Amino acid sequence: MSDEKDLQQLKREAAERAKQLAKERLAAKQAAEQAKQTEPTLEQEDDVALAKKKAAAAAKAKAAALAKQKAAESGELSEEELAKKKAAAAAKAKAAALAKQKAAGSGELSEEELAKKKAAAAAKAKAAAAKAKNADVAEQKEETPSPNQPYLDKYVKVIEEHLGKDVLENAYINRLSKDVPTLVVKKDTYFKVAEFLKYNEQLSFDYLSELHGTDFQTHMEVYVHLYSYKNRQSVALKVKIDRDNPVIDSLVPLWPGANWPECEAYDLLGIRFEGHPQLIRIFLGENWVGYPLRKDYEPYDMEG
Repeated sequence: MSDEKDLQQLKREAAERAKQLAKERLAAKQAAEQAKQTEPTLEQEDDVALAKKKAAAAAKAKAAALAKQKAAESGELSEEELAKKKAAAAAKAKAAALAKQKAAGSGELSEEELAKKKAAAAAKAKAAAAKAKNADVAEQKEETPSPNQPYLDKYVKVIEEHLGKDVLENAYINRLSKDVPTLVVKKDTYFKVAEFLKYNEQLSFDYLSELHGTDFQTHMEVYVHLYSYKNRQSVALKVKIDRDNPVIDSLVPLWPGANWPECEAYDLLGIRFEGHPQLIRIFLGENWVGYPLRKDYEPYDMEG
């Protein structure tokens, strides 16, 4: 009886252990299924990576579009467009170089060189035509007497009658300056002729409208333009002076309006006007070295 009871007890304990083992297996299985549900699968991981790539590409495209819009608004090129333009320019230059090389090898000119030669030839032909036209006009003017010739003849006649024939070096009509009667005087008769032009009753050139100097390298020249309100006529007075010692009489005592023009000629060319009330440099200052309108002028502070 005791043995049978022990057998029953063993069976119950075995059953309890089996039941407990089954529970543990079930719990382990449920835990595995739950973990499987919470962890991403390989496919899910691939989907996540793809989504990230798409988002990154979209962000990059958006940034490029914003940069392009900003560049368009500011008038500047984006890096991509700039790179494209550089590549296109390089390709164009390479093609031009190849074409030039090919043309040189075959003895032919490239389209660009041909266009340049045609343009140069056209410009040369145009310049020649203009020169010929100007020559024709000048020739016609020479053939046609100037309407101011009678005035020039009058000035020369009156001057020679009162001052002698040796005071003038030349007298002509300046075709390049509105046919102005022009008198070229000697240096030592410059002031005397100018004074005569102003005070002679027949001439009465009471207004000095212009005075300037010019460097001709071999000599210097002072040009004076006078006007007579009484006769409504003009005359130009010229005098040549030594370039190394450019000294001439001042006309300020005759025409006060010569004051500043003579200072200007002194300032820029170094021409000295004797009898001027206050000959000063009006543009550059007394400490300036040299005279800028001289043909051989070099700045004192040139580099090198």
